[in-house]
Amino acid sequence: MSRAQLTRTGILRMALGGGGAGDPLLPAEGGEGRRAPFLLRALRIALVVCLYWFTSIAMVFLNKYLLDSPSLRLDAPIFVTFFQCALTAALCLGLSMGAACGPPCSGLPTLRLDPKVSRSVLPLSAVFIGMVTSNNLCLKYVGVAFYNVGRSLTTVFNVLLSYLLLKQTTSLYALLACGVIIGGFWLGVDQEGAEGTLSWTGIFFGILASLCVSLNAIYTKKVLPVVDGSIWRLTFYNNVNACVLFFPLMMLLGEFRTLYHFDKLGNPSFWGMMTLGGLFGFAIGYVTGLQIKFTSPLTHNVSGTAKACAQTVLAVIYFEETKSLLWWTSNLMVLGGSFAYTWVKGLEMRKVQEDPSVKSSERNETGV
Repeated sequence: MSRAQLTRTGILRMALGGGGAGDPLLPAEGGEGRRAPFLLRALRIALVVCLYWFTSIAMVFLNKYLLDSPSLRLDAPIFVTFFQCALTAALCLGLSMGAACGPPCSGLPTLRLDPKVSRSVLPLSAVFIGMVTSNNLCLKYVGVAFYNVGRSLTTVFNVLLSYLLLKQTTSLYALLACGVIIGGFWLGVDQEGAEGTLSWTGIFFGILASLCVSLNAIYTKKVLPVVDGSIWRLTFYNNVNACVLFFPLMMLLGEFRTLYHFDKLGNPSFWGMMTLGGLFGFAIGYVTGLQIKFTSPLTHNVSGTAKACAQTVLAVIYFEETKSLLWWTSNLMVLGGSFAYTWVKGLEMRKVQEDPSVKSSERNETGV
């Protein structure tokens, strides 16, 4: 997804661990929700799904503007990412400080910077930096319409890393779905090249982003005990560490010099767009958590696949692009393969839940 990053550690924990109860900003599950009339529940789910779609799509288009707009002409992708991470850390701290004000912040943990905890979270933060930076760099060098295909190998890396690091096997049907995704990815690369819009730099960062998203899921599960299982503490430490580590990167790439000569640095509208992009990046974690809470991880993935399809169509219309039939076929292959993989894993997990005799070693939740 998109910058889709800032509080993604919490989303991944909910998706991978089936939890999410530790998030005080999300509504609590209880009998009252189950007793709600069907129409009310349906309307609430529809509202949450629409909110997720709007936030996610708006975030991608905003970041594309900040990273690669001809009218803005700001060649400082690391600075854009740094600002969004800094804003996320500030929002986490601000919400924590407002916990004394009562609902909805009353359940938030108190945040304070502990150097020892920060060092323990550092390996995850390095992966997190790779994830958010490569996501933004992929978006900078490829079009919004191709963005979903360019970073579509996350599911494939999930399967590969599950086997290499966690020794978890994957069913034949799930592997076939991964094969469809890979085929769609390469067809999309071929069609982008045929249309003269292919950026190998964007493809590289798309593949790197897919790898980092998968690694982020694994390292998140390992690091969560360090912060007492608190998603908000992990988000806070991750973004604080990222802000510190981004400084030498910006110096190395000469982005401070770029900012010094940037003619819109004092323009309030520029900072307004930067702040809005950061707010959407922060909000995506919350609305994703809401969607998982009100539906399920499986439904969330189906919704995400449909959202990616809508995002691609909107981008083609908005940027007035003309795409070939094979180009659209590549997108359909990626989306269809992702949907098939999600469906297969959902059926397998349901079978595990219904059959207690299934060995725990056969339970592979990484792909959810």
